[in-house]
Amino acid sequence: MTSIAKLYGLVLSGGKSTRMGTDKGLIEYHGVPQREFLYDLLSQVCEETFISLRKEQRAELPAAMKTIVDLNEYKGPYNGLLSAHKAYPKVAWLVLACDLPLMDLEALKELIAQRDNNKQATAFALKENPLPEPLCAIWEPRAFEDSLAYLESGVGTCPRKFLINNDTKLVFPRNESVLLNANSEEEYKEALEKLT
Repeated sequence: MTSIAKLYGLVLSGGKSTRMGTDKGLIEYHGVPQREFLYDLLSQVCEETFISLRKEQRAELPAAMKTIVDLNEYKGPYNGLLSAHKAYPKVAWLVLACDLPLMDLEALKELIAQRDNNKQATAFALKENPLPEPLCAIWEPRAFEDSLAYLESGVGTCPRKFLINNDTKLVFPRNESVLLNANSEEEYKEALEKLT
């Protein structure tokens, strides 16, 4: 019997938000910056929670929030994912991108309840497009180890492609709107409409 790795939470907020034109982690959908809202959600269901960010973003956060500074060893979301893994290599990470304005506690509990630690990851997906959402998923420790080999092989750098080609459990959330990504002005407006 394999022991289940501790579950830590990670809000990925180190991206440049070029499509949105403003830092997506600082947008307020719930009265606080979105990355802080997600941090609070994860703190309710994870043993420890961190915000992944660029070094220059650290001063923008309340001092009490735990952070992991991106090491800039990899491109894209893997930068934050693998920086967290390097800091705490024996834990599983429940990862959330900072651009999920409709994410809620119920959905996180649903994902955790269906966690399969014998898989590489347990990821949310949409029924009509059943592809894993790598930035709304629980990554087991060995998924990161295998990701390093994937990146070093030169085959690709996409976390979604890694999960598609590895043993990933898909979970279809009861409320699919929690997976709305607000990456553009149009998606931001759509999220606001759904929240009212």
